Amino acid sequence: MPESTKPESTKPATATPELGDSARITSETLMDIEAILFRPEEPFIFTSGRASPVYVDCRKVISFPEARNRLIALAIELIETEIGAAAIDVVAGGETAGIPYAAWIADRLDKPMIYVRKKPKGFGRNAQIEGSFDDGARVLLVEDLATDGGSKLNFVEAIRQAGGQVADTFVVFHYGIYPERLAVLTENGVALHALATWWDALAVAEERAYLTTEGLAQVRAFLEDPETWSAAHGGKTSAEIAAGPV
Repeated sequence: MPESTKPESTKPATATPELGDSARITSETLMDIEAILFRPEEPFIFTSGRASPVYVDCRKVISFPEARNRLIALAIELIETEIGAAAIDVVAGGETAGIPYAAWIADRLDKPMIYVRKKPKGFGRNAQIEGSFDDGARVLLVEDLATDGGSKLNFVEAIRQAGGQVADTFVVFHYGIYPERLAVLTENGVALHALATWWDALAVAEERAYLTTEGLAQVRAFLEDPETWSAAHGGKTSAEIAAGPV
């Protein structure tokens, strides 16, 4: 099993993992097309208000056929190894970034595909799921990345309410720094499978001398304690975000 897909509890928060081929290739591919960015000297401020020295946008992959083919090949290999194509009846894409990945994976596996809206569309059939599947079908949920389990669980519940079974979700990139927030998936019987994490990306950045010594230290400090790092660099903590506007 690639290092980046081991259960969170087996990876110390302060360790930079030894890269497996899949994690390395994924990280290098995303960095080459600038889908992964490091900016510790000028932190990103996300819409949530959280500050971060790193940013990943897996949606960029749709514009790079070579990168796309490489990542989907790795995805198929991981899915075959950790889940098994025979255990999947339908591939589901989460709105919106998961839809192209689900389409590519469904095509490679020769499986039916559906996609799941974040909420019912509010008119016509008021559908939350587009496409169809048999009652009891085993559905693989696909998205581009995972920070926590909230959005995944929303899609899982929609599929289950429609009669599908969901035991696995696949993402290209998993933050790997909020294990406590992913507990919701485990508690609901869903396993997360990912090609790479921020720890993998940091290891590649270090190998490539992509960052200065201080930059590496700042990114590592963020990965070890994102809450404290955000608060110290003009961003909000989870508690402040949860509290809402003052």
